[in-house]
Amino acid sequence: MPEVKYKRILIKLGGESLSGPQGFGIDPDRAEELALKIKRVHDMDIEMAIVLGAGNIWRGRDGIAHGMERATADHMGMLATVMNSLALQDALERVGVTTRVQTAIEMRAVAEPYIRLRAIRHMEKGRVVIFGAGTGNPYFTTDTAAALRAMEINADVIIKATKVDAVYNEDPMINPEAERFERISYIEALNLRVGVLDSTALSLCMDNQMPIIVLNLWVPDSLEKVVMGHPIGTMISN
Repeated sequence: MPEVKYKRILIKLGGESLSGPQGFGIDPDRAEELALKIKRVHDMDIEMAIVLGAGNIWRGRDGIAHGMERATADHMGMLATVMNSLALQDALERVGVTTRVQTAIEMRAVAEPYIRLRAIRHMEKGRVVIFGAGTGNPYFTTDTAAALRAMEINADVIIKATKVDAVYNEDPMINPEAERFERISYIEALNLRVGVLDSTALSLCMDNQMPIIVLNLWVPDSLEKVVMGHPIGTMISN
């Protein structure tokens, strides 16, 4: 078994990690590809929790732009994260990873209600826990839900797995000369208004000394390397 730096991790995934080339919906092939990436890390004897976004199904800002109440739009987004959680659970179970979905909004017919100690016990038994429905409250993003759950389960690190390879001072797709950071402080990230995490999540991590690593999910072996302590992506910490 390889030497690992982080024993218990929380991975924050965007909803687009489950979508196909069209960028919308749930693609079974992509879900299977994602499940295999998670399995390889799980097989390293890492305790894992996951929080998923829902941008592949519903973007609340689109509803708000058309006059929808913010709370309604956010609740729809929370329900969409549960759909993504169930899709990922199914993909993980099919590749041999025992998984539990816990939701902040109770829906006992399809998932367990979120109970902190039960989630920790699942991870100690080698199960991957997927947290659905955000925090259960409107006006909070899934980034904030990831930060909150990471603190509650005593995770060693939050891994923000995206389609960009690091934090930049500007959008590298717009400015190829944008500065890339290997390490950055919470305050610097807040001042730069980095797009990878919202300010509430960053502030929560800063107040509780929770390190964040931003990396490209689709680079081969990126998750395995980061849990072993290799300098992948950008570390946000003190």
